[in-house]
This record gives sequence, C-alpha cells and structure tokens, in this order.
Amino acid sequence: MNFPPKLVENAIEEISKLPGIGKKTALRLVLHLLKQDKITTTHLSDALNRLREDTQYCNTCHIISDTTDCTCRTIKRELTTVCVVQDTPDVIAIENTAQYRGLYHVLGGVISPIEGIGPEELNIDTLIKRIKDSEPKIEEVILALNPTMEGDTTAFYLTKKLKEYGVKITSIARGIPIGGELEFADEVTLGRSIMTRTTYE
Repeated sequence: MNFPPKLVENAIEEISKLPGIGKKTALRLVLHLLKQDKITTTHLSDALNRLREDTQYCNTCHIISDTTDCTCRTIKRELTTVCVVQDTPDVIAIENTAQYRGLYHVLGGVISPIEGIGPEELNIDTLIKRIKDSEPKIEEVILALNPTMEGDTTAFYLTKKLKEYGVKITSIARGIPIGGELEFADEVTLGRSIMTRTTYE
C-alpha cells in the first residue's frame, strides 16, 4: 500500500513550504480540507488566486493594498511623520500598539551585501521623493528597523541620505522587554538600555 497517496503527498509538500508549517501540521491541514465540503476548498483556492492576482502595492508607501493609491494620505493620519519599516508585518505590529498615527514607508527589505541586496533594490528613492515633495512637509522620519547588522547598516545609510533634507531622524528605543530579566539580556541590549535611559515616572 502506498501511503499517503500521491495527491495527498503533493498537497502536503506544497503546504509545508509555508513558514512555520512542518510536514505533520501540513498533513493535518490536508486531511481537514478533505473532510470539508467541496465549496470550502473552492473558496480557499479562489481567495489564494485573488490574493496573488489582485493584491497591489501603494505607489507612495509600498504597503500591501487593494489599489496602487492606498489610504496613506488620509486626514486621519499625522502627515508630518513617516515611520520607515522593513516590511508589511512591521506595519501591522506597530498599528496594533495604537500608539502611532503617522505615515509609513515600507522599504521591502534591508541592505544585505551577503544576499546581494543593495540600496537600489529597496524603496529608498521613493522615500527621498516623499520627503522632498511632501505637503505638508515631513518633519520626522522614524527608523523602525530590526536591531540586526543589516538593519543597522540600512539605518546608517538612510541617516546619511536624509540628513541633507533637514528632517529630524529618530529610531525606536531598544532595551529590556517588559517582564525580561537583566541577567539574561545580552551586553549590547543592556548597554543600549543604559545609554537610552529615561526619567522614571
């Protein structure tokens, strides 16, 4: 007996390519889908096809959108501040805090010479154009990039490029997380926490 059947095996192979899903989880998902009405799998496949064919990126901020001109310029946002992030999941994470009401700019990655990603592969030119042409004038650019070597390299490059436009450049704070213990923090994080200490209130 050949188990699992080829059709099931092919489905498992494709689903297990998704991040965070191993072969066992993929098998459970495939068996679950087989138990559902045919309309369920039809809706799923249609939604995935529409996702690939109809999803667009805003020409201004590069966030995933239904159109090439998303709501990044709505009056509900603070138009003088731009938060620069690596990718769309970072936008979602920041939005979920409900602490930021400004604009976003998605770079689409970070500078990584090892992977052959240079500044020209990122959405840096459009960021500079936004700062030059914005009305009202963009006053602050917040660099919300991951605290990695690639993230720091990208932040350093952006800082050099943007300084000539007279915009205030800030970075999100880095330090000990809530509930964290000092003895388990690495030296760099602990050092940054001390250097960027704030008044206790």
